[in-house]
Amino acid sequence: MWYNSTRKLLWKGALKMKINSDLQDKAISAEISARFKQYRIASSMTRTELAEKSMVSVGTIARFENGSDIGLLNLIKLLRALDLIDKLDLLISDPQERPSNYISKSAPKQRARKRKKTDNDWKWGDEE
Repeated sequence: MWYNSTRKLLWKGALKMKINSDLQDKAISAEISARFKQYRIASSMTRTELAEKSMVSVGTIARFENGSDIGLLNLIKLLRALDLIDKLDLLISDPQERPSNYISKSAPKQRARKRKKTDNDWKWGDEE
């Protein structure tokens, strides 16, 4: 048995934390790390085996499983080694495949623009 930073039991999925906007960044990072470790263990893969398969050092894997930052490219290598790379599409889905895009036929946006503030102090000539 082991616990994450909020002291919730995570072994064998007894209690899981739901990732949402109420959580602090550190708590989200700890939860992602704990879930990754659960996948690795469920795959019956040691850190050494994962390091050989992913070309990421054992120390980096240990740091990641303990909630430290490892960089995006290392995360991608680890996910690929555990056959979880297709889960990235769930993380950030393709904006062109949103349901609202099937309704509107407008061209996709190329850049974000802020709306200009309008002056609402306009009055007719006879108003004071």
